[in-house]
Amino acid sequence: MREVRHSFLSPILNIKAFSMKKLLTCIFFSVVCAGGFAQTKGTVTVVKDPLIDSLIEKRLELSKKTAPSTVKRGGALVAQMGFRVQVFYGSDRRQTFREQARFKAAYPKLNTYITYKEPNYYLRVGDFRTRLEAQRLMNELRKSFPTLFIFREKINAPALDSNNND
Repeated sequence: MREVRHSFLSPILNIKAFSMKKLLTCIFFSVVCAGGFAQTKGTVTVVKDPLIDSLIEKRLELSKKTAPSTVKRGGALVAQMGFRVQVFYGSDRRQTFREQARFKAAYPKLNTYITYKEPNYYLRVGDFRTRLEAQRLMNELRKSFPTLFIFREKINAPALDSNNND
């Protein structure tokens, strides 16, 4: 009888022993891993090129100064905020160039700019410093070009008249 009991309990005892070993092994590895990944207090040493500091200083000096105006060969100042009048927009490239030619025939002194932003081409004209100047042109163009809008964007500022009539 004793053997029957032993053989009956044997798998249960082996399962308990196996589960206990598994549990102890998991606890052991958890403690070891937690200790291995724990952060310790220390110092951080930053290694950098000394030129970085000089570049930062130069950048700060340049940002404190006012931005110098870049002069174009034609004499116009570049990259100033101003206004332009949008004369035409549409998805047909050829039509946009026809409208540009029509505008240039009527106003040869004004600059024209064609930009493409999918799916349309935009024809904008003029380099105006104030909205009032752009509005005057827009009122003049209203009969010839029905869809007119004023946009604020970077313009090529017209050259100032440097002739002094004293």
